[in-house]
Amino acid sequence: MILKKASSPIAFLLCAIVCYPSEYKTQTDLIYREEAEAKADKYIAERCRLDLYYPADTKGFPTVVWFHGGGLRSGKKSIPKQLKEQGIAVVAANYRLFPQVKCPAYIEDAAAAVAWTFHNISKYGGDPKRIYLAGHSAGGYLTSMVGLDKTYLAKHGVDANQIAGLHPLSGHTITHFTPRQERGIAKEKPLIDKYAPLYHVRPDAPPIVLTTGDRDLELLGRYEENAYFWRMMKVAGHKASEIHEFKGRNHGTMTSPAFRLLVDRIQNSTKMSENLN
Repeated sequence: MILKKASSPIAFLLCAIVCYPSEYKTQTDLIYREEAEAKADKYIAERCRLDLYYPADTKGFPTVVWFHGGGLRSGKKSIPKQLKEQGIAVVAANYRLFPQVKCPAYIEDAAAAVAWTFHNISKYGGDPKRIYLAGHSAGGYLTSMVGLDKTYLAKHGVDANQIAGLHPLSGHTITHFTPRQERGIAKEKPLIDKYAPLYHVRPDAPPIVLTTGDRDLELLGRYEENAYFWRMMKVAGHKASEIHEFKGRNHGTMTSPAFRLLVDRIQNSTKMSENLN
């Protein structure tokens, strides 16, 4: 259904009621790793769980797999309020954290949560061809790693190129500072190895929308590394890379405009798909 411009406040309200689902359901603490893994490892059983928020009265909806931030050492899953009641399902996943685990365990968990979504979202009415990945800070790093290094999803029988879009919010594109710390490398010393999204630039990657705060207010050159990643994706021949710097916003406050952009991109994609059909 196409959202048309409303000619009055009442018409706009009617259009909103018609165009967006009115009922949403939430399922919590669904395990996304294999049952045998959870039984064998209490930490997997504790952390490898997700919440699913979805429109209950519609079919074919898009889904965002959302990863929380926290430096890969803290944080917990939650459904961002900015993504609620937008005609979008949200899968919010926990993952194991340092120091209980080390790299690449948290990347592997993120991939397993994404694979769960590909294998299960249709049971709830979602379209597996319209799955987006997003996350803030450490969650943005996981978003990029899972979407760019195809080996993680391949272990679950999923091609990373099936992802509809990547939306890392102020995520590292160099190797994250926690994997660097695990090897005794100071966070001020940059590293690009197989645990860096930059290492995996490729022309056939899913569309990617990079967002950061103001370069003068962000963390440790976060804008600059994202800008370099964007440039190298262009050099590699990728045709669907964007970068947005939100002036006056720091690492935390940049999420507000970034969420609006994320929702806008998904809803515009939905309208284009409906027009084609």
